[in-house]
Amino acid sequence: MSSTKIKQFQVTFDCAEPERVARFWCEVLGYVVPPPPEGFATWDDFNRSLPPEDRDSGFVCMDPSGVGPRMYFQRVPEGKVVKNRLHLDVRVGTGLVGEERLAALEAECARLIPLGAVRGRLLLADDDNESCLVMQDIEGNEFCLD
Repeated sequence: MSSTKIKQFQVTFDCAEPERVARFWCEVLGYVVPPPPEGFATWDDFNRSLPPEDRDSGFVCMDPSGVGPRMYFQRVPEGKVVKNRLHLDVRVGTGLVGEERLAALEAECARLIPLGAVRGRLLLADDDNESCLVMQDIEGNEFCLD
């Protein structure tokens, strides 16, 4: 048995508008924006305290229960040009199969589209995998409803 301690980790997204993308993912995952740093009443107050080139350069959301990873969204100058090398699978159909699973995926898709998500393709179950629905967030990053 390994004596290696399990590490906490953060998921970091490169994006154009960190706060907008973070707030989208808060809605998708039920995450929250943490309180602003000590000495600041709001995140806007904190943001205004930064040098102009650093304003709006990052934003955070987190699992209110503390179980899921913290998510950090950082502004980068370049846009997304190729398929993600990493994506999130949002687990909405766990334990469901067939029509019941498809209904859960479609219901979650319908909830996310008004938030700015874009429906991609439905991958139907095969011998190895259950059905999932490929989508994009508000900046075009792929994720799956699984």
